[in-house]
Amino acid sequence: MNLKDFYFDLPEELIAQTPLNDRTSSKLMVLNKATGEIKHEEKFSNILDYLKEGDCLVLNETRVIPARLFGKRKHTGANIEFLLLERKTKDRWEVLVNPGRKAKIGDIVIFSDKLEAEIIDITDGGNRIVEFKYQGIFEQILDELGQMPLPPYIKEKLEDRERYQTVYAKNEGSCAAPTAGLHFTEELLSKAKKKGVHIAKLTLHVGLGTFRPVKVDNILEHKMHSEYYMIDEENADIINKCKKNGGRVIAVGTTSARTLESVVDEQGFVKKSSGYTDIFIYPSYNFKIVDNLITNFHLPESTLIMLVSALANKDIILNAYKEAIKNNYRFFSFGDAMFITKW
Repeated sequence: MNLKDFYFDLPEELIAQTPLNDRTSSKLMVLNKATGEIKHEEKFSNILDYLKEGDCLVLNETRVIPARLFGKRKHTGANIEFLLLERKTKDRWEVLVNPGRKAKIGDIVIFSDKLEAEIIDITDGGNRIVEFKYQGIFEQILDELGQMPLPPYIKEKLEDRERYQTVYAKNEGSCAAPTAGLHFTEELLSKAKKKGVHIAKLTLHVGLGTFRPVKVDNILEHKMHSEYYMIDEENADIINKCKKNGGRVIAVGTTSARTLESVVDEQGFVKKSSGYTDIFIYPSYNFKIVDNLITNFHLPESTLIMLVSALANKDIILNAYKEAIKNNYRFFSFGDAMFITKW
């Protein structure tokens, strides 16, 4: 399966640069995953019309940390940027370094008079393991010095950090937001509950596994970076009960979908678990627990468009993306939403 099979031409002006004032006011495309039929909804809040009593929405409770740090090499004064990917121990992190080629083991990076880091190892993938030294509480210093790790295609400054968090964000650890969840408000979730929709929660800390670009022509050769997940017994039971009673399991975002497909057994039951997943979902994958998906519009040739193409069929997805471009949908993190379902 070739990378170029997942390419589409996207006008740059359709890349959303800022979030809308009202989270629920983005547009919603409803896509029939079996037939390719498309319905256009002016507001995401109309998702309620497509949810049924007994359905289960599965939310990713991860919270984005201000993971981007800017510093200088101690000995040369050269600028250097860290993107915090994963906490290894209390003071050790795996980080993506830019520029990376000159970042050697033993280098010291100064971020402020309160914070510095030493590069102590290099991973097989070229990331660095660093040990931070600081005065005070690390989380408070990071909150003071760090910037939200917005994707490189967003050029506008984000005025309110909370707009790159879901309203239900709880467990800190992501270097990117699970953006499908950005469309929900507490009020909209409350209305869904009143309609008889169950809400289940899990956590997947979004890292390189989600947004790392595919650099091989044959996508089967792509290796996903592992990401930490957890789901407790209470929420696993909510999902299993929904499935047992004939309800639909609706993943809110590709991160929720990947986590669910990582924790489901061969009998189709979700179990309490935590650990790391490097699951890569692409066409021909047989979903074991996810029925439907709420998601944004993704980058061409990304693992995310491959995942949605596995749920709905690549030709159906690419045709839907053409319709989205034709109808001026907003793309990527702060963009509009798609509900992949069947009616």
